[in-house]
Amino acid sequence: MDLAPLLSVPFLFFFFFFFLLCLGGVEASIHTYHLEPFKEVGNAFLLSGGSEGIVASDHSSYIKFENVTFRRPKEAAELHSSMEHSTGLVQAIIFEAADRDNIGGSAYGGQRSICCTPDLAKLEGCRQGEVIRRPSSNDLNWPVAISTHFSANYLFTKLDTQEVYIKKTGMYNLFFISCDPKLRGLMMSGKTIWKNPGGYLPGRMAPLMMFYLFMSLAYLLLIVIWFFQYVKFWRDIMPIQNWISLVIALGLFEMTLWYSEYLNFNSNGKRPVGITTWVVTVGAVRKTISRLLILSISMGYGVVRPTLGGLTSKVLLLGLTYFLASESLDIAENVGTINDISGKARLFLVLPNAFLDAFLILWIFTSLSRTLEKLQARRSSVKLDIYRKFTNALAVAVIASVAWIGYEVYFKATDPYSERWQSAWIITAFWDILAFALLCVICYLWTPSQCSQRYAYSGEAVEGDEEAQSLTNGASEGDIGLTKLDKDRNNLDPARAFRLDDEEEEDKRE
Repeated sequence: MDLAPLLSVPFLFFFFFFFLLCLGGVEASIHTYHLEPFKEVGNAFLLSGGSEGIVASDHSSYIKFENVTFRRPKEAAELHSSMEHSTGLVQAIIFEAADRDNIGGSAYGGQRSICCTPDLAKLEGCRQGEVIRRPSSNDLNWPVAISTHFSANYLFTKLDTQEVYIKKTGMYNLFFISCDPKLRGLMMSGKTIWKNPGGYLPGRMAPLMMFYLFMSLAYLLLIVIWFFQYVKFWRDIMPIQNWISLVIALGLFEMTLWYSEYLNFNSNGKRPVGITTWVVTVGAVRKTISRLLILSISMGYGVVRPTLGGLTSKVLLLGLTYFLASESLDIAENVGTINDISGKARLFLVLPNAFLDAFLILWIFTSLSRTLEKLQARRSSVKLDIYRKFTNALAVAVIASVAWIGYEVYFKATDPYSERWQSAWIITAFWDILAFALLCVICYLWTPSQCSQRYAYSGEAVEGDEEAQSLTNGASEGDIGLTKLDKDRNNLDPARAFRLDDEEEEDKRE
């Protein structure tokens, strides 16, 4: 019984659950602060406390303040009299992204004011020395302001432990603000808990937990089908099929680790650095080996050449470089962090990955073109058919990638305040879906079978026998003549010495 057609089942299985996942809910997170300094913004001292999507609930969705403590420098405390009972006002402001214009006054003196000044008190009707805050059109109690004062010239003050319940689904922002010019150098420590009924995961991350569960199941189904074929025809296994097995195993391992890491994060609100680093490293290894596998297949490894020969060192060097770039980006985005890293920092880490991927695509398609040329010249119809299907699949994957990158840029450019946070997880999920779909295609084309050796490298003598059997499906004499003519022309081309795959050197080695 040939199980090759069943290799498409895992992708269909995953697609079904991916559709169900789109109907899923959201979660929240915990933010901790370790003597975080306030920054001077306009006429205020400001510290961002976090920004998360929260789903509405009566008493299960809330933002809770725990041990939030403010510390001012000794010099700032000395500016206040010890006879004063309350000095140095600090406010915690919570507002939904849709109500962001309700915080701060109109531009006065060329700059938008956050704090109420004497002039703005007359214009806006606000209270001098406090954050300008206007009621939301949906709820007069929002935005929420929680205030605390320093006592006399004490260095510390603490915000009362309390919970702010969320009754409307949205993207919520928390800022700690002081309008007192004497509080320069203010710092804060403590934590805030952003919670939904489901747990502590940030809203944009929560759907990914179930996504990784379904991905794990899809990889598990794929690995069962693949290894059934692998064991059944183990005598006919090609070297490239061993590498495919490794990629499938790494994919299952990575998806399972991501699900476990998210499950742990969702349960206790913490991301242990060691666990997250381990998960990220496994993912970087899987992505690197996957790309090298595609490059090796494109070069004809195990099909038109027994080894990569002199290209092995170049391929390994490229793989090591890609691993380091991918590891750096994933660590910055996931290890020890809840919020997205800043745009400039992310751009600095994304660019090397983008450049390496572009170089890989160029090398892959250049190698594929030459491999197809060799197979056509040898009239290896079976191999040629497989490589044409593989080329088409890669072309579709590249087009889909470029289109998705364009959509991702559009998505982020048109959503600067993350108001579409409920669908942001799809941006991350797409790349895992694409990698899994391409892996399914590779498994289908190179599935272990009793005919595996028919499309394996077996020397020129055997290749000639295959050509004799496949004349009716092979290329025409005219095609071969044109191919030979093209080769003769290339031999006269001085630029041939700079080809990516050093084909002349490899032909001599073979």
